[in-house]
Amino acid sequence: LKTYIGIDNGVSGSVGIINNVGSSYFKTPTIKQQNYTKTKKNISRLDVVAFKIIIGMYSGGDAMVVIERPMVNPGRFTATTSALRCLEATIIVIETLGFPYMYCDSKEWQKVLLPSGCKGDALKSASKDIGIRLFPHLEDLIKKQKDADGILIAEWARRTGL
Repeated sequence: LKTYIGIDNGVSGSVGIINNVGSSYFKTPTIKQQNYTKTKKNISRLDVVAFKIIIGMYSGGDAMVVIERPMVNPGRFTATTSALRCLEATIIVIETLGFPYMYCDSKEWQKVLLPSGCKGDALKSASKDIGIRLFPHLEDLIKKQKDADGILIAEWARRTGL
């Protein structure tokens, strides 16, 4: 039983899981806590306990985790820091559970699953629409997330035969 776990990296991302039994979709579980700098503000972090529970039930089987590369843009320091912090925590959980994993660029899975020529805000809309079409039972979750990136990454991995 091959299981594909797609991760749209980041604290506002999602996790999609597909195997022969069915498919599941989750908003990336997060926790909020006070920032680690002197500035008084909160940050969101990966809730590693909840994340480990979500994907942990698939460990020990034939599973592949595919993680979308994080956004790294020096001009967007705070968002980049958040994405890389989330990625590091994600990798620690995945490695602790013994999953094989690989990275993919967003353009790789989007080229296969989304209409050509989509850019900017149209990508999110296309992701949501295609996700609902392919996984109608996940419609409410996809609408709440505002895209289907995690489950579409898992679907791309399944179609690619990783």
